[in-house]
Amino acid sequence: MLKTTTAVMLAATIAAAVTVLSAPSAPVDAGPLSKPAETALKACTQRSWPYLNCVGTPFGNPRIRLVTTDRIN
Repeated sequence: MLKTTTAVMLAATIAAAVTVLSAPSAPVDAGPLSKPAETALKACTQRSWPYLNCVGTPFGNPRIRLVTTDRIN
């Protein structure tokens, strides 16, 4: 029982240390988007297929690559 308690306490201590060390040191500021950015974001999220949301815009995931059907052989 003592070994189990020690192992749990050690794991909790390591998790706490990782959490504290990985926290951002500078304060994080967040605010509302500007009107042009807000309208662009709302326009690109209203697409029919969820995986196409915002692809090719500054808000999209840059690692997504679209392959159109005319390129498939």
